[in-house]
Amino acid sequence: MIDKSGLMQARNIHRQAVEMMYEGSCCIYEKRNATNPDTKITSQKEVLVFEDMCCRLSFSKVLPAYKQAEGAKQEQQVRLFIAPEIVVKPGSKIIVSQNGMTETYKMSSLAAVYTSHQEIVLDAWEGWT
Repeated sequence: MIDKSGLMQARNIHRQAVEMMYEGSCCIYEKRNATNPDTKITSQKEVLVFEDMCCRLSFSKVLPAYKQAEGAKQEQQVRLFIAPEIVVKPGSKIIVSQNGMTETYKMSSLAAVYTSHQEIVLDAWEGWT
């Protein structure tokens, strides 16, 4: 039989260890409908849904630049680690500050959610679609 209190304690310790590696912070924005109270016209507005959330960026698949017709291109995968209870909707704009740099990304995949954290693959921000 599994000791559930021991399992919960182990999960809490694991989450604390993951969160100790968070070196950055991020703000997450969504595009939402908003109605102007004066004109009653509804339009899309950028809305801040989470501010200064602790997180960590991880980079992988960093390959050497290769030549193509329009110039050299470098491939890398950017992954955001953040608390599992944060709901990040597909297409969200995510501004991350880490290691003295601030970059803007968009969510490009569904989150892989674990008990200790979630991982979200990011792409460079190119504007709202």
